Amino acid sequence: MAITKEFVNLSVDDGTSMRAYVARPEGKPKAGLMVFQEIWGVNAHIRDVTERFAGEGYLAIAPELFHRTGAGYEGGYSDMNEGIGHMSKMTDPGCAADIRAAFDWLQNASAGKKLASGAVGYCMGGRAVALASMTVPLACGVSYYGGGIAPSPFNPGLLDRLKEVQAPLLFFWGGLDGFIKPEHVKMVTDGMRSANKPFASVDFSDADHGFFCNERASYNPNAATCAWPLTLAYLKNHAQKS
Repeated sequence: MAITKEFVNLSVDDGTSMRAYVARPEGKPKAGLMVFQEIWGVNAHIRDVTERFAGEGYLAIAPELFHRTGAGYEGGYSDMNEGIGHMSKMTDPGCAADIRAAFDWLQNASAGKKLASGAVGYCMGGRAVALASMTVPLACGVSYYGGGIAPSPFNPGLLDRLKEVQAPLLFFWGGLDGFIKPEHVKMVTDGMRSANKPFASVDFSDADHGFFCNERASYNPNAATCAWPLTLAYLKNHAQKS
């Protein structure tokens, strides 16, 4: 499927401006999709993933969540320090404002009927998916190894807010993940059950953190190629029915 690609500038309701990468499918989109970045920004990999979703028929937008402290930031995989610095300055209200801006852009991107829209995110973007499900009327969300949903060294987590989730969520985890340990995964799944929220949780026992990113040393092709069709099925079952 032919796609078109561009950067757009979004007005955020806290008065800031945020750049986002957009990939458009040919013809009418199946649905809208927000793609949330890893700690290295909206880099070549995230842009490629955004384009992959457009190739599947989704109008996909990847907002630059570090726009307040590092507009245009693209980090290298060998050094996390700068990305951690940007992430440490993020706030949940600020991220929620960014989510609203990206979601509103999707709603206004097509003439006529507003697009049902989902979200997918990786690492810190996986946490943004959970926050999005609490912030906007999301059709569904897919969270890959979402650090910070359970408490982490970087933030207190979102466990006490899981009752606010308003969309079905699919979680992917790596069993060898040294950042998100089995006890953290259990906190999230137990919290979702206690809140009586619809979800699915998939643990690839031999995969590490970042297993989906083919640019990282932790890339696990077996886990990545299994997670991709599950992601597409979840989006089809929920976003395309909304």
